[in-house]
Amino acid sequence: MPHDSKLTSRRNFLTRYGGGTGLLGLSALLAGQFPASANAASKPPHFAPKAKRFIHLLMNGGPSHVDSFDPKPLLAKYEGQRPAAVNLRTQRKTTGILKSPFRFAQHGESGLWISELFPHVAQHADELCVLRSMHTDIPEHVSGLLMMDIGANQPNRPSMGSWITYGLGTENADLPGFIVLSHRGHPRPGPTGWSSSFLPGSCAGTFVDTYRMNPDQVMRNLRNPHLSSSQQRRQLELLQRMNRLHLEQAERDRALETRIASLELAFRMQHAAPEAFDISRETQATLDMYGIGPEPTFFEAGQRKCGGFAEGALVARRLLERGVRVVQLAMAPDIPWDDHTDIRDHIPKARECDRPIAALLTDLKSRGMLEDTLVLWGGEFGRTPTTDVTLKKPGRDHNHYGFSVWMAGGGVKGGFAFGATDEFGMRAVENRMHVHDLHATILHLMGLDHERLTFRHSGRDFRLTDVEGNVAHEIIA
Repeated sequence: MPHDSKLTSRRNFLTRYGGGTGLLGLSALLAGQFPASANAASKPPHFAPKAKRFIHLLMNGGPSHVDSFDPKPLLAKYEGQRPAAVNLRTQRKTTGILKSPFRFAQHGESGLWISELFPHVAQHADELCVLRSMHTDIPEHVSGLLMMDIGANQPNRPSMGSWITYGLGTENADLPGFIVLSHRGHPRPGPTGWSSSFLPGSCAGTFVDTYRMNPDQVMRNLRNPHLSSSQQRRQLELLQRMNRLHLEQAERDRALETRIASLELAFRMQHAAPEAFDISRETQATLDMYGIGPEPTFFEAGQRKCGGFAEGALVARRLLERGVRVVQLAMAPDIPWDDHTDIRDHIPKARECDRPIAALLTDLKSRGMLEDTLVLWGGEFGRTPTTDVTLKKPGRDHNHYGFSVWMAGGGVKGGFAFGATDEFGMRAVENRMHVHDLHATILHLMGLDHERLTFRHSGRDFRLTDVEGNVAHEIIA
C-alpha cells in the first residue's frame, strides 16, 4: 500500500537517522543541563604549578582519624571516662572515651605514625603529607560532603573538580576533563558533588560506575549500533552546521554552545573511552600489584563481589596518564565509612582500598607522574574519640571539630604531619585548616590563585573558597 510504504520508509529513515541518538544521548550526559559552555582545551595557570593533575580519593562516610593517621595514646588511659575536652556536641549522643582497637607504628625514614588499618599505604609514609588539623562546619554527611566537594553547605555551587577544569582545561580533547569513578552507584551527595552549576557545562564531572565494568559500556550510548564512524561524522557535521546557524541568530546561547562542544567530544569518545577504561591492556604484574586477579575485588561481608575500588584505582591512573585533569575515586556508594555501630567495621573498608591506593602511588611514581600529580585522601569529617551510644556498641559518632586527610605528590612535603588535634583527637588546635584552606592550597598547587579564579554569576563574582581560604604554604615542598 502506498501509505504503508511511505510510513515504512519514514520509519526506516527515522530508525537510521535516529542511530545518532546514541551520540546525542552521550552528549547529553556530558553537557548536562547546565547553562554555559567554554573551550575545554588546556589553559595557562596563573603561575607555575607544582601539579598538573589531581585525584581525589574520597572516603565518603568519614573514616576515623584516631584509628588511622592521628594516634592518641591517652584514649587507652581514659577509656570510659568523659574529660571536658571531649564534651562537645556532635550529631548523636556519645558517652565515654573509646580506645582504638588498632595498633599504631612509625613508618619510613620520617617515622610517620600510621595504624595497622593501612599496612600498604604505610609503605609510602615518606611520600605522605598528613593534615591532622582539618575541621569543617556541620557534622552531617550531606553538608560535610558538599563542603568537601563544592566548598559550600548548600547544593548550588560548582564542584572543586569543575573549578579546576574551568581554570586549566584538559590535556586530552577526546575525554572529559573531569571524571568521577565509583562502583555500584553514586557516592553521596550524588551528581551535585561533581556538578558545574553555573560554570560551563563542559567543566562538569562525568560519572562512571566501575561495577561489572565493560570498556564498551562504561557510559550509556557510547556505541552507535546503526552507523559507521564515517556516517556518524557526516551526520555530526550536518547537525553542527545547523547548530551554528542557529547560534549565529542568538546573541548568546550557552546551552547550545555546550551542546555543540559536547557533540564533538561524544563523537571522539567513542574511540578514546573504551581504550582508556580497558584494564585488560595492562600487564599481569600491574593487575597483581593493584590486587586485581581472576576473582573480582570488592569485599562485602567477607564475600568477593564484582568490580571494586582496585579497578577504579587502576582506571584512575590510566585516565590521568591520558590527560584527564581531575579524577575523583569514591568508595562503594553512599557513605560506607559511617561506622556508628562498631569501629572495627573499618577493617573491610580499609582492606578494600589500602592495597590499591598504595599501588596507585607506586604506579604513578614509577611512571614519573607522582611529582606532578596531586593525590588527596580523606572523608568529609572524622569520628569522635567517644562512643556512640545510639546503638550501644563500640562505634564512633561524626566529628567535624577535628580530623585528618593526607596528600601526596604534586609539590607537598612527604613524610610530614601538619597541625594537630588535642590530646584526645576531638578538636583541631594547632595550625587549624578549614576545608576552604584545603581548597585554596589545592588550587595553589595546581597553579591557580583561589582569589583570582572567579566566575561572574547573578550579579556577583563567585569562587570555590567563597570569601575565605588561606594557602598552607608550610606543607609545600
